Amino acid sequence: MNTKKAIERIHFGIKNIVAVQTSRLSPDINCQSRSPFDSFNLALHVDDDYQQVLKNRTILSGCFNNQTQIQWLEQVHSNKVVTISAVSDKPLIADAMVTRQKNIALAIMTADCLPILISDKHGKEVAAIHAGWRPLAANIIANTLNELSSPIADLQVWLGPCIGQAAFEIGDEVREAFLTIDAELVVCFKKYQQRWHADLTLIAQYLLQKQGVTNIHILDECTFQQTNKYYSYRRENKTGRMVSVIAINH
Repeated sequence: MNTKKAIERIHFGIKNIVAVQTSRLSPDINCQSRSPFDSFNLALHVDDDYQQVLKNRTILSGCFNNQTQIQWLEQVHSNKVVTISAVSDKPLIADAMVTRQKNIALAIMTADCLPILISDKHGKEVAAIHAGWRPLAANIIANTLNELSSPIADLQVWLGPCIGQAAFEIGDEVREAFLTIDAELVVCFKKYQQRWHADLTLIAQYLLQKQGVTNIHILDECTFQQTNKYYSYRRENKTGRMVSVIAINH
């Protein structure tokens, strides 16, 4: 199994920042979730084998130093942001996290929604956002940036893999929700066969730039179309979850 494809490093270019993105591929041929969660599912809430998920999470923990603990969320498609100074054994109910503490890894689970990771250029604080359309429409980006103490100009932002526009069919009410926020977001919607389709990445990019963020890196990969690499809830419904993680490592 190709470990580089299973767990990929995200390069912020900041010495003490460690960030990774997982795929559905397992880095360990002897340690895999079974269908329909095959192979490297990291979510406990999807009815995968509990012990297998814990084994997968242990593999993920190996990407960080021995002192680092991963903070998990119960993601509810809200605009709630939590700032943490210690890891809780129980998942926190929120859709974004901020920390200024070393050795706390912030984990976002996705299977079509957009993961967003943020660090300031000095590596003093980090954030992670679960950016489905509902959190985006509820201003989760602005809420998260407001929790950060760094100047906006110092922030580096990474947008991860999510469902692409061609695959993301939406109803009129979703489009209208965004146009109510800002009419300029009209460019993020196109019609395919008389149905509206939304570009989650472009929406997030616009909202970040509106807040003054300019240093944005995009991994332009579609979770729906790249069947062998990514889980996709819209494609499969019952499926696993990838994880995007960032930490101040030392």
